[in-house]
Amino acid sequence: MSANWPLFIRPVLLAVVVQFAIFSTLTNTAAARNGTTTDLLALLAIKSMIKDDPQGLLTSWNHSSTDFCQWQGVTCSHRHQRVTHLDLSDGGLIGTLSPSIGNLSFLRVIQLFNNSFSSEIPSEIGRLFRLRQLRLAYNSFTGNIPATITNCSNLQFLKLGFNNLVGKIPNEIGRLFRLQELYLYNNSFTGNIPSTITNCSNLQLLELGLNNLVGKIPDGIGSLSMLNTLDLHNNSFKGNIPSTITNCSNLQVLDLGLNNLVGKIPDGIGSLSMLSFLSLYNNILQGGIPPVIANLTLLDTLSLNNCQLGGSFPNLFHGLTNLRRLSLAGNNLIGTFPPSLYNCSSLEELWVNDNQLTGRLPKNLGSIMPHLVELILGNNHIYGNLVSIPPTLHMLDLSNNYFGGKLPSLTNGSALTYLDLSCNYFVGSLHNLVCSNGVKTIELVELGNNQLSGVITECWEKWSSLKVLLLGDNNLSGEIPRTLGSAPLLQLVFMGWNMISGSLPSSLMNLSYLKVLDLGRNNLAGIIPPWIGIKLTMLKILNLRSNNFYGITPDQLCYLSRVQVLDLADNNLSGNIPRCFNNFSVLSGIETNLEVQLSFYLDGGSFIVGDSLVMKGQDAEYGSFLGLVMLLDLSSNKFSGQIPSELTTLHKLNSLNLSRNQLTGEIPNKIGDMKSLESLDLSVNNLSGELPMSLSELNFLGTFNVSYNNLIGRVPTGTQIQSFNESSFIGNKLCVAPLTNDCVHIDKPDTTSDQKKAGGSHKVDWGLIISIVLGFITGFWAILVPLILNRSWRITYFRLLRKLIKV
Repeated sequence: MSANWPLFIRPVLLAVVVQFAIFSTLTNTAAARNGTTTDLLALLAIKSMIKDDPQGLLTSWNHSSTDFCQWQGVTCSHRHQRVTHLDLSDGGLIGTLSPSIGNLSFLRVIQLFNNSFSSEIPSEIGRLFRLRQLRLAYNSFTGNIPATITNCSNLQFLKLGFNNLVGKIPNEIGRLFRLQELYLYNNSFTGNIPSTITNCSNLQLLELGLNNLVGKIPDGIGSLSMLNTLDLHNNSFKGNIPSTITNCSNLQVLDLGLNNLVGKIPDGIGSLSMLSFLSLYNNILQGGIPPVIANLTLLDTLSLNNCQLGGSFPNLFHGLTNLRRLSLAGNNLIGTFPPSLYNCSSLEELWVNDNQLTGRLPKNLGSIMPHLVELILGNNHIYGNLVSIPPTLHMLDLSNNYFGGKLPSLTNGSALTYLDLSCNYFVGSLHNLVCSNGVKTIELVELGNNQLSGVITECWEKWSSLKVLLLGDNNLSGEIPRTLGSAPLLQLVFMGWNMISGSLPSSLMNLSYLKVLDLGRNNLAGIIPPWIGIKLTMLKILNLRSNNFYGITPDQLCYLSRVQVLDLADNNLSGNIPRCFNNFSVLSGIETNLEVQLSFYLDGGSFIVGDSLVMKGQDAEYGSFLGLVMLLDLSSNKFSGQIPSELTTLHKLNSLNLSRNQLTGEIPNKIGDMKSLESLDLSVNNLSGELPMSLSELNFLGTFNVSYNNLIGRVPTGTQIQSFNESSFIGNKLCVAPLTNDCVHIDKPDTTSDQKKAGGSHKVDWGLIISIVLGFITGFWAILVPLILNRSWRITYFRLLRKLIKV
């Protein structure tokens, strides 16, 4: 019987196997259905929290199409039909990221970069243990990095740059052993770099730049032997550059710029033979440029500007034939250009401005460096003539040196867009440069503070790209060229401090983009043309100071609603001050969208405008904060009439100067409404009345002058006004501190004074009455006594009396 057992058991075993297979199939099918349902609901939940889909990426995401594996941006696994990739990058999506993303348990890749997701990153992402790539850069996510993300132990790429994330980098980041790239660039992270970062031994890219990180750079970073990119720039790291960084032999990019690092550049940096990008700019380093940098033969970019490095310009460029960008600006380097520099035939950008370099610039620079695009040598002691400008150059800055001779011409085909030759010793005419054929690409030309002379030539129709023209502080004469109006993109014209004469040509009305027109301190004459206000409505600065303009100020200037600086001082203008100046919407505070820096945007970058303005009684240079200066100066003219009360609505005005005119009447009572005033000068006029009590509300005054008027009464007490010197009030009938004379009762001028002089006083004049009485008595007795004593007098008197009666 035992021999037949296998025959009996086989059918039973077969039945069990079949049942198990059926059960397993049903179970797997049910699980798969449950999984796909979970993924479907999770995707729909993600869609529901997206408020705007401008490109229609999610059009296919709907209930009628349950095959979500075919939806745009969704990739599924072949076996389980579960979502493994979610890619909605570059979609312009606006909304928040649903926590339901944590239910997509098979996800390996999330790519949502370059959208407008906001709010916090869902902590539920920490449930995605299969996740390998999380790319959420270029969005608007806020809050902290969820610590749960470090549960994603398979994560290889964590890219959260260009968001609004805050807080500290989680210490648990060291649990991501497989991490290859950590990209947290351009957020607002604080605190230190976690020391646990050294556990991420597979890290190849670490970009933490543009944050608010502090402390020292961990020495342990040197143990990350696979690291090829280390970017920590624009933080607040302090201490020395860790010498251990030189152990990262695979480094290709090292950027530690814009921190507070100190000490010397490690000598071991020369061992980083793979390095192509080295940037340590804007730190507080010591010593010179280490010669070992000559070993970095693959170097493409070397940026050591503003590091306080000293010593000679090193002669270490023999082997740096791949170098394309060299920036050593803003240091204390001395000496001449080393001969080895001219071996860098691939050089495109050379920035060595703001040092103490000397010597002569080679005349054949264009052939030595045939690819040179930017040459920035300003603020040194370099000398020589500028015979020609290489046609490859886009930017040339030789300002504040000792160059001389005549201006060069530009050949046809020149690529120059930015030319700054200011503060040198160039002489002669503008003609050679202005009328050459290679000027059509130039956007900025700065020739100020030279010794240029002659007329400003008529070739400006060739300058079709010109936006900024600076010719101030020369010896230029003649009239403003009419062809200047043929440079249609001009936004700034500065020709001050020359000897330019004539009137303003009407062709300037074509410059509709003009924001700054500074023609001060010349010999210009004529009236101020009304078209300035009608056509040049973009003007922010109008400076016609110290010329010979005459006539009334046209009301059309009131159309310059954006004006911030209006300086018409020291001319021969007359008439009343226009009441419509209250139309200046920037000065009145109606328009508040102001630029701190007055910038002009060029193809090669931006140019920050500076100007010399008279404020608080003296010339001052305004550069970085010119966009915040609010000034109205009408002084030293022949304006008459009263100060318009409308001026008191210019609540943002910093400086008001109406001195040395012929103004009359009282100071407006509401002058205290101009609470931004830092300088107020009303001196040398014919103003009368008392000082308004509202002056006590001007808390920012640094300069105040009402001297030489006809003011009377008390200086407002308990105010900043009393802190000014007596010279601010002299030439009036004012009293109390800071003046030494005490107040006595002083009658205000009476408008009926002329009548009083003609008709006498209303008081009894006893002297007059006594004189009349004595006169009467004396006359009476002088006649009566002779009549009594002399008979012949009586006869004659009565005969005369009878004749008069008969008549």
